[in-house]
Amino acid sequence: MQFRFAAEGRAICGATDWQSSAASDLWLYNLHYFDDLNAQGADSRAAWHGEWFQKWLRDNPPGIGKGWDPYPTSLRLVNWVRWALRKHSGADGLSNLALDSRAVVSLASQTRWLDRRFETHLLGNHLWSNAKALCFVGTFFESIEADRWRRRGLGVLHEELAEQVLADGGHFERSPMYHGLFLEDVLDLLQLAKLQPSLFSVSWVSALEESARKMLHWMHVMVHRDDDIAFFNDATLGICPSLSVLRNYAATLDSDLVVSRDDLSGITHLPASGFVRLQNSQTVVLADVGSVGPDHLPGHAHAGTLSFELSLRRGRLVVNSGVSIYGTGPERQRQRGTAAHSALVIDGENSSEVWAGFRVARRARVVESGFGEGENELRFWATHDGYRRLPGSPVHRRTWTLDSSGLLVEDQITGVGRHALQIVFHLAPGWAAASEGDRWIRIRRLDSPPELSTADAQEILFHFESPFEASIEPSTWHPGFGRTEPSQSISLRAMLELPATHMTRIEWHSVK
Repeated sequence: MQFRFAAEGRAICGATDWQSSAASDLWLYNLHYFDDLNAQGADSRAAWHGEWFQKWLRDNPPGIGKGWDPYPTSLRLVNWVRWALRKHSGADGLSNLALDSRAVVSLASQTRWLDRRFETHLLGNHLWSNAKALCFVGTFFESIEADRWRRRGLGVLHEELAEQVLADGGHFERSPMYHGLFLEDVLDLLQLAKLQPSLFSVSWVSALEESARKMLHWMHVMVHRDDDIAFFNDATLGICPSLSVLRNYAATLDSDLVVSRDDLSGITHLPASGFVRLQNSQTVVLADVGSVGPDHLPGHAHAGTLSFELSLRRGRLVVNSGVSIYGTGPERQRQRGTAAHSALVIDGENSSEVWAGFRVARRARVVESGFGEGENELRFWATHDGYRRLPGSPVHRRTWTLDSSGLLVEDQITGVGRHALQIVFHLAPGWAAASEGDRWIRIRRLDSPPELSTADAQEILFHFESPFEASIEPSTWHPGFGRTEPSQSISLRAMLELPATHMTRIEWHSVK
């Protein structure tokens, strides 16, 4: 059988292939999730899915291999139950469900295994997924044991929902990607309650509905106009559903869940999760102005405090690089580092000390923020102390001022001593930069003629100040796990005595 995950294809022939040491843990986890059972067009692959079930049951004895880790077990259990319920013939009783007797026995044994191995040492989305699986399987079966599973799962879900959904609707790990996955879980649980209303309290359903509304609004704020998420912390495309998919899912459950897509023009601050959106008629700026994550669980955090993304109309211009890899190693470390974000780097250090793949030591804290609106401009500022550990105790304040023709990014660094400063702007793929005069860099679309003669073409100019020197450097953007696209970055460097200030003006206008 052939499988493809994270842009990597592999054949699964014998039992050992399910645990291949040549494959990453991320790839192997995806192999054991069974996500394709409920993917778009899954019905056309029914025969292949049947073969997949039988091969997994034959090659994966209880407790052996990556597939029996609690997290992939949790996702697989939910996918099996969702698939079985979707295939239900309409009659009552397990004998009329799509899972054959061997799969039903395995479903129960996997649940017993998971019930003894909740990931209370990892918490977060892992513990939530463990509890969701027990709730689903406990609803699927009818027995005293199943009722205990369901009640245990619901108890944990109640506690985790209150902790993991912040007051502004954001998921507490501050990753738009994991936010989308968590929101999908909330909608799955609402669908389950709709199928079995007698097993779920009115108060629980109300809590899920309120969380779904808030989370949909948060995701609305945190997507670009292309309907896809911004890359803050561990975030890339192709993992969580898009906003439109999630809205459609919510609408099938209850039209009242779907908050209106109000005009977000102006400043929208999400203070609990620490993000802000500035928007005018053609421009969206999204910035990270808060904590890297919960203090006890920063595993998906990046050193991207005060980084930002900028899109013009439906196209992204300034971006963070995203993620293409999990685990440990230099590339994972690089992608989590400050220089992989559109942010300020001091003395070559990260603003938060990311290490070991999913760990953070000393973290940047946003110590103040504020905003203002004028007749033709939007302004937001924030200050973080992530570099205070360095000699001279530098502190960084960034201000974004958006008007109809450009964005002014002002970086103020207080402290003492001489420091190497680097301001990085990563460009989305498809944009090319070239020096233009003494203190200007000109950006154009690669698919546009050099003269940008079409009516909708954009001419982008970056203006920077002395004594900073600009270089145009090769970079990468990661729109999916296992995917790397070449791009460019603009890097402004100077060695300065603090305090210091630099203003970068990003200016655009249509060429007629």
